[in-house]
Amino acid sequence: MATSPSAALTGAAPHALDRAATAAAVAQARAAVDVRELTDIPALTSAARLFADIWNTDQPPLNSDVMRALAHAGNYVVGAFDGEELLGASVAFLGLRQGPMLHSHISGVRASAQGRSIGFALKLHQRAWALGRGIENITWTFDPLIRRNAYFNLVKLGARATEYLTDFYGDMSDGINQGQHSDRLHLTWPLLAPHVIDLLDATPSRRPAQPDAAAHAEPRLVQGPNGGPKPHPTNAHAQLCWIPPDIEALRRKDPAGAAHWRLALRTALTGALAEGYAIGTCTRSGHYLLTRRNPS
Repeated sequence: MATSPSAALTGAAPHALDRAATAAAVAQARAAVDVRELTDIPALTSAARLFADIWNTDQPPLNSDVMRALAHAGNYVVGAFDGEELLGASVAFLGLRQGPMLHSHISGVRASAQGRSIGFALKLHQRAWALGRGIENITWTFDPLIRRNAYFNLVKLGARATEYLTDFYGDMSDGINQGQHSDRLHLTWPLLAPHVIDLLDATPSRRPAQPDAAAHAEPRLVQGPNGGPKPHPTNAHAQLCWIPPDIEALRRKDPAGAAHWRLALRTALTGALAEGYAIGTCTRSGHYLLTRRNPS
């Protein structure tokens, strides 16, 4: 993994880059993949085909020519390989919206390789790559109705939800997103925050026990008797918004019901954010935990 000297991490804790690189190497070993940068046309073409397969579309969501330009300009374009077989890929570009950061635009893993923690290996590689270039924050967006991604992003990685983006990409034509609003949660991943270091760089025995912060929270959005969403008005300090366990299956079985969940969750989360709540985490039971911010 090519990186700039760790001195690029101005003010960072000693050995932060070394720890991040070690954690990334361990994650790759556990997933049995080698994550490496993609630069040549054949590799980039393979990545574009992989993305097209994952998103179930004839036209890849990101073409090889765009990835070629991004890679040549020094951005993050990588693949996860088992031998010479490409099983996953990730593309991110540099941004300046709130200071220097890396924006992770697209990441995916081949369906046949799901369950090997390849996505986790890609993210830890991305973190070490960014830190090696003096970048201490990574941002990305995800569909807030996909429960497994909410748990992965907020709990396993320690990213923080910062913004609800309504219909962010407009109409999308791929096989996953076609026919629905493209609402997204915007995340910021503070790579050197103490909680992230504890999650990713500490040994398991050092990782702090997670308190059950949701134990005394009141529901704001629940599943109703008919299986659909049911709003539950509350002004409690801590609140819960439930999301279905498999929204993708629901979209195939009941598109109207899935759309109802989309609008209900949008109303609940945008309303809570406007009222001064923060989206803290996602519980194992599939609830977003909202807590009221301290007044400034």
